[in-house]
Amino acid sequence: MAPPNGWSSGVLAAVGGTPMVELRRLVPRSGARIFVKWEPANPTGSMKDRMAVEVVRSAAADGRLAPGGPVVEYTAGTTGISLALVCAALRYRLHVVFSDAFSVEKRKTMLALGAEITDEPSDGGQITEELIKRMIATSQVISERRGHWWSDQLNNHDGLRGYLPMREEIWRQAGGRVDAFVHAVGTAHSIHGVPLGFEDTAAPPMVVAVEPAESAVLSGAPTGAHRIEGIGIGFIPPLWRPEEVDSIEQVRSDDAQLMARRLAAEEGIFAGTSTGANVIAALRVAETLPSGARVVTIAVDSGLRYLSKAPYV
Repeated sequence: MAPPNGWSSGVLAAVGGTPMVELRRLVPRSGARIFVKWEPANPTGSMKDRMAVEVVRSAAADGRLAPGGPVVEYTAGTTGISLALVCAALRYRLHVVFSDAFSVEKRKTMLALGAEITDEPSDGGQITEELIKRMIATSQVISERRGHWWSDQLNNHDGLRGYLPMREEIWRQAGGRVDAFVHAVGTAHSIHGVPLGFEDTAAPPMVVAVEPAESAVLSGAPTGAHRIEGIGIGFIPPLWRPEEVDSIEQVRSDDAQLMARRLAAEEGIFAGTSTGANVIAALRVAETLPSGARVVTIAVDSGLRYLSKAPYV
């Protein structure tokens, strides 16, 4: 079955090709340089647009997703917004499982784009393993309805391909040199997808994963509650490949929120808490590298979707 028309025209043509900016004030003492891939330039203001296009395209192409949908997904909101955009552009329905642990701006944006939402309540707004697994289970039940397709982002290998073009963009924008790539882990699609191809370069960059210190399960610590939306699901992501990562940095929620505020006030980079975590880890890595080394990280999404909660209240 051929995918529907519209992949290379309309709003979906605006996905990808985002700029990269260099930090000017929040810089390491070592003299290394830190570049931030500006993913809020995507149509929904998030890097997840790249993944959403690929998973829907692939499912439509091989017949898993019937014309009109509906698509079913569990989400902290960022993937849900991106899927809502793709589904609206291509006339699919979307049913997401969401929670009050995540920002109201995300909820309103998904609704504006036509998504249906089923809620799973949190324990005081905390992001925990129990909450995520409950959201997954609810979405699986919904997906069993006739004609529904479960995109199941944590187990969907198609999502990784959505990030392959970012590697080419980063390489070109960094002038053909990347000494370290630093990025937070949610599904693990992007931490593995972006570096693919770097291994073909003369000096492949160090790959550094980032996770919440309060739930540092990738580092072997116990699961716990944290406040960094979009990462740290509380258990090992099924697509996580530790052999492809050189090291892991742990960042506390409070520190990530403070860094997000600093990025906005000192660099004009208005992004969410996961971006704050990325920059903290990038600064740590940069301090270990010589002057002139180039460290790349990602501004995951816009701060506009977090105005109702920390770090912006």
